[in-house]
Order: sequence, then C-alpha cells, then structure tokens
Amino acid sequence: MMGEVKLYGAFPSPFSYRVDWALTYKGITYEYIEEDLHNKSPSLLKYNHVHKKIPVLLHGGKPIAESPVILEYIDETWKENPLLPQDPYERAKARFWVKFVEECGFNIKTAFYSKGGEREKAVKSALEAMKTLEEELKGKEFFGGERVGFLDLAVGLITYWLPVL
Repeated sequence: MMGEVKLYGAFPSPFSYRVDWALTYKGITYEYIEEDLHNKSPSLLKYNHVHKKIPVLLHGGKPIAESPVILEYIDETWKENPLLPQDPYERAKARFWVKFVEECGFNIKTAFYSKGGEREKAVKSALEAMKTLEEELKGKEFFGGERVGFLDLAVGLITYWLPVL
C-alpha cells in the first residue's frame, strides 16, 4: 500500500516504541516526528483531536491513533511479517492478551506513582499479572510461537519500563 508514513511519538514513550518496532519489523520506511508532550504541536492536536496524545501514525495523510489500533492497521496494511495469527481464534487470544497487558501496565504505573495501601495493592496485582504472563510464555521463544507477534510488541512496553520503575 503506497503513501507516505509518519509516526508522531515521544521519547521515552513505550507506546511509541510499539509502533516503531512494528514498522521496523515490517521493513516500512517512515518519518519519525518527535513530539514535546508539554507543548504539543498543532499537527498532533489535529491528527489526534480526541485524546491529544501520541502515538499517531499518519499514512497517506490519514491519521490512526492508539498503539494497539495502529499495530492492527499496520498488520492489515502491510502483509509481510504478519503480527497477528491467521486463525481467528488465535487472533482473538492475542487481542485478549494485549488487553491484559494494557491493564498490567496500569497496575505497574499505579504501583510506581501511588503510596501506602494503594501502592501495595497495585504491586501485588502487577506481580500476579507478571506471573500469569510468564505462564503464557512457558516453552515459547515468543508469545506468538516461533516469531515476533502482536503480543510481543505489546509486552515490550512492560519489559522496557519495568527496570526503570
């Protein structure tokens, strides 16, 4: 599919990295536009007027927002090196686990920024979620089996940020 590809992102956003990794994995040439999240550009505000946040993928002048949605768009648009399984059941499972990872990330963030009982509860919940993910990965090199997939890109944000937190 033709058309100029741009990625509006911000360092050190793990959500931007998800999209960057997917584009790189698929061999897609794109322009990266670094956003200042304290002084958002008119372009970002125009292309993601609902949430006003990164990442935003611009393909042929058409904006797509929210990293899981962008990953699915990339996978459907550029067929080489598929991210999602071909089987509908396996695809649904991958989407379920990405949602689970999104919730995990929230628990990790809450654990980092909260105090007292709220922090303890979030840490416990995050650790339980990590154990659940570990069980899902047992015996596999990647969540998708033998190659990088949709869930691996989603989990990457946790492995990127967990040591920092």
